[in-house]
This record gives sequence, structure tokens and C-alpha cells, in this order.
Amino acid sequence: MGEENGRHNVKATTLKDIAEQTGFTVNTVSRALKNKEDISATTIKLIQEKAQELGYIGNTLASSLRSGMTKTIAVIVADVSNPHFSIAVKEIERAARTQDYTTFILNSYEDQEVEKKAIFSALSKNVDGIIICPSQGSDNNMEILQRTGTPFVLLGRHLDNDTMDYVVSDDEKGGYLATIHLLERGHQSILFLNAHHSISSARERLIGYTRAMMEYGIPVKSELIREVSNISGGSRNELNEVLKSKLEFTAIFAFNDMMAWESIFILNKHNIKVPENISVVGFDNIQSRMFIPFPLTSVSNSKGKTSRKAFEILLKRIYKQNSDVRYHEVVDTRLVIRESTKSLLL
Repeated sequence: MGEENGRHNVKATTLKDIAEQTGFTVNTVSRALKNKEDISATTIKLIQEKAQELGYIGNTLASSLRSGMTKTIAVIVADVSNPHFSIAVKEIERAARTQDYTTFILNSYEDQEVEKKAIFSALSKNVDGIIICPSQGSDNNMEILQRTGTPFVLLGRHLDNDTMDYVVSDDEKGGYLATIHLLERGHQSILFLNAHHSISSARERLIGYTRAMMEYGIPVKSELIREVSNISGGSRNELNEVLKSKLEFTAIFAFNDMMAWESIFILNKHNIKVPENISVVGFDNIQSRMFIPFPLTSVSNSKGKTSRKAFEILLKRIYKQNSDVRYHEVVDTRLVIRESTKSLLL
């Protein structure tokens, strides 16, 4: 009884209490507690300190019960240790924060079972929506997610099922640009370290690679196209095997920048210099956001734009806007030339 008359009957601090204590309106207090940009830093500091002093706790649960929304989204990616995904996640989180959404991150490690558990983990937290880079190999997990009715957007990859929203980069163009760049510099034996063909972006980059080779009248050799895991470390064993086999090549086009840097590391261990002996092109243009000592030629796929667009589409789905529209967004790619490639032409 004492507890009931004590702790449970204590009146919770309200926005009105903070307003009365600080002299600001309830609206100003509310916006200051959300760090809105139209409130000065001094006012935000004063109001937040007073809120803390009074023991104010924002009642997110009550708000979600009233609105039927939790103001949270989940982002499921292959491997957040890959800077490509960490940059994308950061951009999503930044966009979500402007709409007062909280983001939490889950890894799938390109594993269907892990991905399924990540999806159910997100659903168990009643997220309002999910942005996911699907592991692929099977459409089952996305079809399960589709049946739940939870809004979701595919990021970076798409399925043959055209009823799902997605935002991808122009991977075919990117593969074409990377290969043409090497061909124009006299490289004809181009080793393509690609991800597994079940991944849509891998298939489309291969189409670009093949189209460029055909335009130059150069046969596409199956032994120069290798599928490796795109999880960090996946390309090292494959390249070591290629080097042991004495397969001739003068350039490498890697599925992503991580594979490209791993390739450069292995080549250096074999005393093969880049670009003097082998030219290397990556994909993702991570160096647009990170200062890395070795400048890598890479295909830029606008991680910021694709991430923000994915969140914008997810919001439309959450708020049931344009429900009759299906979003299939393809963001342009371009080649950024740095010092990892060299011409063989005199």
C-alpha cells in the first residue's frame, strides 16, 4: 500500500511544468527537447537542464500507443564493418533523425538464416519500417517480410519480384565504366573479382563488364571471372589461388573497394606493384568519405543519395502515401580516376 501511495502516485513532470519553470511556451519546450534547429543552442541547453533537474522522461511508449507508431526503423545490411555499409547506415540515421526516428542496425553477414532472425528481431520490436540490403540467393525472407505488411525498402539490390520497392545504383553502367577505363589503357586480360551471381548488383556489373569487352572485340574468358564472398576477407584466398595458377592478367576489377584493397595487399605480398605491374579498379568510392593512403580508382554510387532516397520512400510507405505507386529507383554511377590504374599504351 505504501508503494502504491508513494512511487506510483507521484505526479510525473510534464512539458507544462518545465514551461512554467523556464518561462517558455510548451511548444518551445517540446521543440527544445527534440533539438529542433529553430531553437537557439542557449535555449535548448537551459530547457534540457531544467528537464533533467525536474526528472522529465519523454513518454515514447505512451506516444506510440496513441499513434500506433514507435518512431523506430531497422536497417539490415550485410556487414557494417564494410565502410560502404557504415556510410550508408550513417546517412540513413541522419535522415531518420530529422524526422524524430530512431534507427537500430542489424547484420546479415550474407547468410539467409541470420537475415531471417534479424527480420524477426526487428519485427518483434514493432518497428515502423525496415530498410534492408537483401542477402539474396532466395527470395523467401523478403516474401516473408512482405506478408507481414511491415513497410520495407530494398537498398542496393533488388529481386525479380517487382512488387517490392528498391533503391539501387546503376550497376551495369558502373561495371561498364570500370572495364572501359581499363580497356582504354590497353588492358585486355582483366580479372573480375565479382560477388556471387545470386546478388543482383553482381549480375549487373558482370553485364557491364561483358558489354565493354564485346565492344572492344575481346573474348570474355570464364577463368578471368571469379565469384568470391563479398564479406571482408573474401577475395584474399581467391587471388592467392589465381596467382599460384600463373593465370595471366594485367588488371583487376573488384566488386567493391574492400576487395580491391585486399587485392592490393595480396599483390604487394607477392612483390607485384600497383599500378606499375597490375592496375586495380574498385566499386563504391569509399575514399569520397575516408582518407586512405593509397588512392584507388573506383566507381562512385552515391551512397548518400541512395540512402536518403530509401528513407524517403520508407516514410511514404509508413504514412501510406502514394500507395498505388511502386518505387524502383536507379541512381546514376560515375568513375572516379585515381592512381591505382596505369596505361599499357606507349
